Amino acid sequence: MNQLLVSKSEPIIDAEWSKEVKGSMYDIVVEGFRLLSRWIGRVWEQCAWKFSRPCKDAVPLDPDDLSATISDYEKVVRCNYSHEERRAMVELTTYIKGIGVMMQRSDTVIADALWEAIHAEVQDFVQNKLATMLRTTFKRKKDLSRILSDMRTIAADWMASTSRIGSEHNPKRGGDENNGVSFKPRPVAPTAAQVHCLQFLIYELVSGGNPKKTVGLFGNSDSEIPVNDMRQLETFFYKLNFFPHILDYTATIGNLTNLGFLWFREFYLETSRVIQFPIECSLPWMLVDHIIESQDAGLLESILMPFDIYNDSAQHALHVLKQRFLYDEIEAELLGRTIDLGFLIGQRMNKIFRENIDFLFERFESHDLCAVVELQQLLDILRLTYQLLAEHLSMDPYNVMLNEMSENISLVSFSGRLALQIFTEMQNDFLVNFVFCNTTQRYIRPLKVCQRPVQRTPVPHGKSSFYCGSYDLNMAYQAFAQLYSKFFGLPHMLALVKLLGSRSIPWLVRALLDLLTHKITSLEPMITELQGSLPKSMGLPPFDGGVAGCLNVIREQIMWASSSQKKGEILHCLKEIGSIVSWMSLLDAVLREVETTQFIQVAPWLGITPGNDGQAQRISTEDGNSPVVSVFNAAANAVLSHPRCLSPSSFLTMSKQAEAADSFYISNIQTGSVLDYTLAFMSASLDMVRDKWDPTPKTGFIDITASREFYRIYSGLQFVFCGEPIEESIGNQQRFGDSVSWGGCTIIYLLGQQLHFELFDFVYQMLNVAEVENVATAYLTSAERSKPAQYGQDLETFMENAKKSRRLNNHVFSMLKARSPLEDKRACAIKQSGAPVIKMKYSNTLSAFETLPQKARAMEPFSEDKNKVST
Repeated sequence: MNQLLVSKSEPIIDAEWSKEVKGSMYDIVVEGFRLLSRWIGRVWEQCAWKFSRPCKDAVPLDPDDLSATISDYEKVVRCNYSHEERRAMVELTTYIKGIGVMMQRSDTVIADALWEAIHAEVQDFVQNKLATMLRTTFKRKKDLSRILSDMRTIAADWMASTSRIGSEHNPKRGGDENNGVSFKPRPVAPTAAQVHCLQFLIYELVSGGNPKKTVGLFGNSDSEIPVNDMRQLETFFYKLNFFPHILDYTATIGNLTNLGFLWFREFYLETSRVIQFPIECSLPWMLVDHIIESQDAGLLESILMPFDIYNDSAQHALHVLKQRFLYDEIEAELLGRTIDLGFLIGQRMNKIFRENIDFLFERFESHDLCAVVELQQLLDILRLTYQLLAEHLSMDPYNVMLNEMSENISLVSFSGRLALQIFTEMQNDFLVNFVFCNTTQRYIRPLKVCQRPVQRTPVPHGKSSFYCGSYDLNMAYQAFAQLYSKFFGLPHMLALVKLLGSRSIPWLVRALLDLLTHKITSLEPMITELQGSLPKSMGLPPFDGGVAGCLNVIREQIMWASSSQKKGEILHCLKEIGSIVSWMSLLDAVLREVETTQFIQVAPWLGITPGNDGQAQRISTEDGNSPVVSVFNAAANAVLSHPRCLSPSSFLTMSKQAEAADSFYISNIQTGSVLDYTLAFMSASLDMVRDKWDPTPKTGFIDITASREFYRIYSGLQFVFCGEPIEESIGNQQRFGDSVSWGGCTIIYLLGQQLHFELFDFVYQMLNVAEVENVATAYLTSAERSKPAQYGQDLETFMENAKKSRRLNNHVFSMLKARSPLEDKRACAIKQSGAPVIKMKYSNTLSAFETLPQKARAMEPFSEDKNKVST
């Protein structure tokens, strides 16, 4: 077809190539007619077989009605077709109607090509092959030569310099004897009379005027016509049989695709003495019902094809049988009224969409929180499908169906099915079994760790159409979804925000913050127990003992932490607290990204532009309104001033709606931060234990050796965390991840103990001692430096873990400082009498060692009592 269109569009083309393309098109059309004829013949044979062999085990329409009788027509139609036979009938009907429609649509495109191909066949035979026969075989046979001459006279199209007389009576000789007459093909097909005359003359030529021959027309061995010439005549004779069908292209397709005979049943109406059979007994309706009930996605595309059988039968009744009462019966079977098929299909699609959404929710409920990306992507596919179908069908709004299946349709309902499932997964599985990696900003399941079992519903079995459509597409999608199934990160958080929306996210945040308060409450008695087990005096080891000596001293001092049976439980609780805080940090980053995108979209309509200082500023129009309000006000005023305006109320309403939208979007631009709110809420929750975890010193100064504050407890736990594994099967870092540092550092910062922690932490003291040893090593001789200090494997591992912990703590403290800055404090010097002297003001930065004064210029000397520092 494409080659044919190219041959028509090009002004100059190769004649031989064009002839070959058009000849191929002719062969394809003939093959198409043969296929349609063969298929419809099989449908006839099937119907004849069924009508001749009625069903012997027929069942009435209502099995409970024992008095029901079964007509003969039901036995040969309704009860006589199995499911496989109905499926085959649907497929064959689809083939016939589909190819018929395709060939009918190409009628105007291929008509000229078919006519030209037929013209070329006829002219090649009458001008070349018959001329050769006249010069050779029939030269001395006047009767037969007259017939050949008549055939040329009837059908030859003499063009250009080619003449009939020259080609007949002046035969070429020598090497030019086999050269044919050249002619230009034209899209001029022979008439039906010409085709009939040619067939008659060929018959007269072959039969010799004797129609009662015992053998076939071309099987006469006694004929004087040579075998080669006989074969040429036979081939052309049978080609002439196809020409009328191809020339009457539309009528031929109509006859070959007419399946109206499948409906007619007048014989059985007479024998059964009934007015009409139920619609369930009609074969076209049986095929439609089979498509609907089978739920086969491959057959749904053919649901309208059996209805075309009614069109064929109605056409046959009116134009062939010319019986109006038959047409009325056919029209009455189509339910006797106008059917809104689009509405019925739309209702069916509403049901299927709801089932699909419910299936996706059930599938998500049977997996962990990492499946939220898969859920969001499948819902996006479903939404796109809805948008494509909504262009042609009337269906319920997609958001209404989604909210209905997520049980989020009430005005006061903020915890829908999806939000509740996400919170349940976070409470039972995510916060308990997942660990946070600060480097990749991902939550993963640790390997070789006994996970807390979670009870979930079994994975539901769904149809292929509930995923991506086909088996191959589903397999490709599953391979893509597996990439997000082993971790929870920013892609998952973005999917979660899109699914919950601005309605359910606040409820989820508040539920997690209530859980955070519960975790702090459950942590309080365990911290109190550790505070009671602290020694009376516990100071930092000196530098002169080296790293190994410092390690031994600290281990002896924190036996209360290493020997505690609840240290694992405390670390688990801190891990869950830190996981909630880091999760809120990810949520805040995603929400800011979404809000920034929305701000870029609405800023021009609200008149918001960047100022000279880099800050956003709002520019109003001449009337003092935003651009969107000004546009709608101007449009409303222009319409109201027009004399033909009959209904100005709608334009006034749009103007008021623009003002409401302006106020709504302006208020949404200045939204708060989820992380800031989380830190404020957590700080308020810590007020319940602030007196116990951050007591106020009676003298106003902290006694370092006898401190019972939270940072001291966490310092001992961090030292244990960097050492030997609490659980023998796996290291502490792999078991708890970075969430412990997030939880502990957040509590320390909100209690105002960051500087105390950085100054008096045991792990930091070990690192300081190691730094001093490295500096001392730089001043040794080359011989002494060739013998570096030999640390054991455990000490090397401890120091590496300690460095990681300090880097992570610095990151968390810097983030907290940026998001929730505390009030600045003043550094104090202490006189000999013990009175504090305020010397300088410093801010809370990531490290106390960078802020405290190292050299005091124009200051009074510090007290020699190094065990007391002002708060």
